[in-house]
Amino acid sequence: MTDTGWFKSSYSTAGNDNCVEVRLTRDHVGVRDSKNPHGDALRVPLGTWDRLLDRLS
Repeated sequence: MTDTGWFKSSYSTAGNDNCVEVRLTRDHVGVRDSKNPHGDALRVPLGTWDRLLDRLS
């Protein structure tokens, strides 16, 4: 997988102020607040991200 760059979550809508952005890379998933793109981002290893999604589904 190549770096996708930052994109808004599919759950984010135009009228919703509570949006997150996601970035997929070869090794990690990044998550950040779309209102603060220059702030800190949560960086999670892919295996951990996959386990989180499995538990949520």
